[in-house]
Amino acid sequence: MKINFYVRFSTQFGQRLFLSGNLEQLGNLDLENALPMSYLNETFWHISIEIDHMTKMVPEIINYKYLLKDEQDDVVVEWGDDREIELKKITAEEIMMVDTWNHAGEFENAFFSAPFQEVLLDKTRSPIKPAPYRGNTHIFKVKAPLLQKNEALCILGNNATLGDWQTNEPLLMSKEKNWWTIKLNFSKESFPIAYKYGIYNTRLKTFVRFEDGDNRLLLDNLNKKKVTISHDGFVHMPNNVWRGAGVAIPVFSLRSNNSMGIGEFLDLKLLVDWARKIGLKLIQILPVNDTISTHTWEDSYPYKAISAFALHPIYLNLDSIAGKDHQSVLKGIRKKQKLLNDLPEIDYEQVMNLKWGLIQQLYGKLRKDVFASEDYKVFFEENKSWLEPYAAFSFLRDKFKTSDYSAWKENKNFDPKSISKLIAESQDYFDEIGIYYFVQYHLHLQLKEATAYGHKWGVILKGDIPIGVNRYSADAWQDPGLFHMDMQAGAPPDDFALRGQNWGFPTYYWEKMEEDGFEWWHQRFQQMSMYYDAFRIDHILGFFRIWTIPIHAVEGIMGHFVPSIPVHINEFGQNGISFDYYRYCKPFITEYVLKEMLGDDASIVKSFLQKDEDGTYSIKDLFSTQRRIEKHFDGLPKNDQNNKIRTALFDLVSNVILFEQEGSKGTQFHFRFDMNQTLSFKHLDHSTQENLKRLYINYYFRRQDHFWAEQAMHKLPALKRSTNMLVCGEDLGLVPHCVPDIMKQLGILSLEIQRMPKDINTEFFDPANAPYLSVVTPSTHDMSTIRGWWEEDRAKTQRFFNNHLKHPGEAPFYCEAWINKAIVIQHLYSPAMWSIFQLQDLMGIDGKLRRENPDDERINIPANPKHYWRYRMHLTLEQLLKENDLIQELKSYIHTSGRN
Repeated sequence: MKINFYVRFSTQFGQRLFLSGNLEQLGNLDLENALPMSYLNETFWHISIEIDHMTKMVPEIINYKYLLKDEQDDVVVEWGDDREIELKKITAEEIMMVDTWNHAGEFENAFFSAPFQEVLLDKTRSPIKPAPYRGNTHIFKVKAPLLQKNEALCILGNNATLGDWQTNEPLLMSKEKNWWTIKLNFSKESFPIAYKYGIYNTRLKTFVRFEDGDNRLLLDNLNKKKVTISHDGFVHMPNNVWRGAGVAIPVFSLRSNNSMGIGEFLDLKLLVDWARKIGLKLIQILPVNDTISTHTWEDSYPYKAISAFALHPIYLNLDSIAGKDHQSVLKGIRKKQKLLNDLPEIDYEQVMNLKWGLIQQLYGKLRKDVFASEDYKVFFEENKSWLEPYAAFSFLRDKFKTSDYSAWKENKNFDPKSISKLIAESQDYFDEIGIYYFVQYHLHLQLKEATAYGHKWGVILKGDIPIGVNRYSADAWQDPGLFHMDMQAGAPPDDFALRGQNWGFPTYYWEKMEEDGFEWWHQRFQQMSMYYDAFRIDHILGFFRIWTIPIHAVEGIMGHFVPSIPVHINEFGQNGISFDYYRYCKPFITEYVLKEMLGDDASIVKSFLQKDEDGTYSIKDLFSTQRRIEKHFDGLPKNDQNNKIRTALFDLVSNVILFEQEGSKGTQFHFRFDMNQTLSFKHLDHSTQENLKRLYINYYFRRQDHFWAEQAMHKLPALKRSTNMLVCGEDLGLVPHCVPDIMKQLGILSLEIQRMPKDINTEFFDPANAPYLSVVTPSTHDMSTIRGWWEEDRAKTQRFFNNHLKHPGEAPFYCEAWINKAIVIQHLYSPAMWSIFQLQDLMGIDGKLRRENPDDERINIPANPKHYWRYRMHLTLEQLLKENDLIQELKSYIHTSGRN
């Protein structure tokens, strides 16, 4: 059998197309061995293969896809895994495949992701049964994800077989997997053939409409021994009409009558009940991975997980585990439970201590039955690759009283054989290991139960995947080679954190991860897909470049983007700058600098400095890095004077123009962010300042863009192909010019926030201008709520009131309910696929229900690395379900905005 593949694709110079499939001739789906195609004309690329389809070596169904390579051999794989040739159903000697390249950025591809296919879209079966192949000459296949109930696709055209464009009895198509399909015989028709797809209502038996655009054309010549299969891509219909709304709240912030001082996975079911009442289709939560590192409130930070896979024990509902038979375990703590549950905020340590003690008791009573169950055994086998190291890590953390595995007296280096021995069931202490298996199994069951409940009512769950992992985590312990342990991830300075952010996470060793096709990420996505339908990539900019801070630094201001193209030493002379290594790369400290920085208190830091021969100062070696300074002051009393000295020394260390590229032997450099704000810069002559500014702008905003785009395209396409969840990116901060285009190409939803416009010439982003593939929201967990923001900057609020809300006169001092309501409605009417609101912002439309003080609604303050994450909704979910006025009001707004 001969198979000809034709694909519609207009290439640019240097681009080439390849074909990959599950045949030996096509490389057995190994992209490295894909078969090169030939350029045919401006519209098509072509390749022909011959197979002996009667042998067992050839599969009954051929799966294939197309690849695009550029001059640098960077690969773009078309989206989807649903191109098939069912050989057993075709008797022709020759097959001609006429395909349309499936661009990942097509809106319609989002509707073939798991949440839409499994939950959100109508699942009505086509009333037309697939017809068998009976010597047909042509098979048509096309996708139409947004058909309504009782709608089917039909095909019409300019010949008798296609009904001569008559709409009273069009040829109805059948649904086979993702494709609407019909098999036709054109042996008595002449070519070319013009045709179109249309929509037909099978209940009313009426033709609804033709697809948009020009007629499609079929040009091939007939051959009795050949069949032509046309994959026509997507039907040409409006593809941006589906719009949904959702609510965002961390699980820990939920409050129910039955929880124990903190939200639990099963509380999500009550939130589902509330969401479906008002027409919300999505619940978004923060990361729920185990963060237990210190056994203190500092573990409340949800983005500092000790495992990228394990769930946090604090979210267990113990009543569900105890059942009726073991309620005695919980009987004595009901008073304590109520006390914790009535607190306005979470007491993390008390809750965790109480729950863990009860978990230990329940484990003792239930472990034998649980470990003997078949369901548990399946869970264990499917997750043992991370579950066993995680349990061992947790055991050793508690044994040695630290999660810093470099300080452990044994097993500081992960060795599979040693760990197998450590966790063996024959060990006397096995229960201290087994309890983690027990807990993770029940967390798995409860989160799956909550997700399934949401699906039952048409509500999906959106998770959050942090950009990093804890430096002292099971992941870093097990696979340290996947991380740059001598580096710290963070973010450059912005309006929320003037000194930048240092998250402390090790950065990813992407080149190492790529060696096995990003298997660690694939496993991570696979595990997340058990619970989530969609997910938010925290700080997606980190896949382009990550703000990297050396281990000797404390503040984010000491970092630079990695990877990035450094400034070569020769560039300074080429730009009229006389290069002076010590002047630009070392802290610039003079009497004038100290006076400007500290005024009359300049003397308080001089004991940490030494005077050099030229009259300037340098920092003594004992205090030459921020980490050394921090270590010194950690041993001193915490008071205003010591804090002032510490801060001043940090500022002196960061008072530089350039950072030397490690290993460059003084030839390559990176600009310190905001170098023009340093006192070092301000003490340069005007000409040097201007020349440095030009080079600085080139470094940060021009030379890197193409390079960073290449970095992202090495990672994101492969990662996105490894999951069928709906992927959203948190693309906030200092966004490179290439980011929106790459996200658009890959079909990754962007995040649009009203008070954080990406256009530097705009003070406020207008939700009405959001791209379709985006999420709009008035606030996130990292910022104040609508009400809190309204009171932060009176002048800015006034401009928003007059220019954006279009109200004349003076803006109200407080965010009255009608203002909060107007902002919510603005976002509901946005063309974005999703508008998602913090629960606090939705309750903000009701002046009686909302919290009195808007500052109490805030979840996180990014500028504070020691922030205590303890916000909890002030009403119980049971109370919220009874607030019928709020429910009806929100339901009305969502319905009238046209959101699904």
